[in-house]
Amino acid sequence: MTEQAPADDAQTTPPQALLLLGYFLAAFYFFYAFVQRVTPGIMVDDLMRDFAVGGALLGNLSAFYFYAYASIQMAVGVLMDRIGPRRLMAAACLTAALGSLIFSLADSLALAYAGRLLIGFGSAFAWVGLLTFSATWFPPRRFALLTGGGQLLGVAGGIFGQVPLQLAVAALGWRASSMALAGLGLVLCVLILLVVRDRPQSGAESKSGQRSILAGLSHTGRNLQTWLAAVHGFGMTGTMLVFGGLWGVPFLRSVHGLEPIMAAGVNSWLFIGWGIGAVTVGWLSDHLGNRLRLMFVGALLATICAASVLYLPSPGPVILAVLLCLQGVGSSSMVLCFAFGREHNPSWASGATLGLINMFVTGSGAVLQPLVGWLLDQNWNGVLLDGARVYDAAAYQNALLILPIAALIGCIAAAFSKETYCRPQA
Repeated sequence: MTEQAPADDAQTTPPQALLLLGYFLAAFYFFYAFVQRVTPGIMVDDLMRDFAVGGALLGNLSAFYFYAYASIQMAVGVLMDRIGPRRLMAAACLTAALGSLIFSLADSLALAYAGRLLIGFGSAFAWVGLLTFSATWFPPRRFALLTGGGQLLGVAGGIFGQVPLQLAVAALGWRASSMALAGLGLVLCVLILLVVRDRPQSGAESKSGQRSILAGLSHTGRNLQTWLAAVHGFGMTGTMLVFGGLWGVPFLRSVHGLEPIMAAGVNSWLFIGWGIGAVTVGWLSDHLGNRLRLMFVGALLATICAASVLYLPSPGPVILAVLLCLQGVGSSSMVLCFAFGREHNPSWASGATLGLINMFVTGSGAVLQPLVGWLLDQNWNGVLLDGARVYDAAAYQNALLILPIAALIGCIAAAFSKETYCRPQA
């Protein structure tokens, strides 16, 4: 990227190498947040056993991350507009590390909830911080590509949270693994403080930013296109967070009889497809000058593949991996909803727009993870294995039907949206 960054003048622009390193650290923070997002999925049996809970309560334990994450996204967007990403991301990363430490030491379900809540709160600044940093220091026409690159590194965290973390949990236990994540968060906090830069604001810009906070929230909230982008993001991300982030590994183990490591490996293909698709879709959208066509096709592909994973008889691990990879590619079209939302709103409302959309994106986990857990409990036939509930194929199919439905809703949202052709409309 050799184009001039959108700073006030060349004297206030840090060296390009420093900006690229800052982008990488912001993206790695999202990697860290993604690892934290999916860790309960490979700890299901251990957590059920240690805390004596069923699917509904385990869904809530995982979803506490999303309760905190989604509930503050509007505030995060506003704060990013007003303060900038450097201090916010560093403080939030430290909070996530503290949450990991509390979770690793929890001797009660209430304390585990508190740890996951802090992890979610600390992770809530990662994605919008990355987007804000990208929008501040890099050319607008690279935004979708940078968004896709951030998603690629983020879902690499989802992949790391499968087989590698499964091996760590098997060797060290879930508590020691969670404590190691706390240490990683502390190191990352320090690096963000040292490297990431905020753009200096003039006095006029500062006053304008303060004056536009409520106006930005009001403007983006009245824009139908913002809500359609948010619904598309909800549908796409929900399929990944629920299956890839929590229930995919136990589904593959119980329904298809895969061993834990094999199940985690097959499940990781959802994240691999997501990562490949995010960069490809972001680049292709910028190159073609089109958002909605890719959003619609991606959502349709995700719907078909999610239904196939659930209902295709005896597909085998290779076919399951291919289907999950394609589902990830289709679902990755959600990266475009952020660029699409920004282009339908003025630049001074950028943070509020990204916050609203990301509230829906991560809110999908807060809503759908416990909902699937509750549906599993409703269909449970009473079987226990070493103190953990075992759900049969019918229970999983009935509960996870919500995933292709959510993806289909995302497809409909894209169909009713108004194309921007990758240009600002406001």
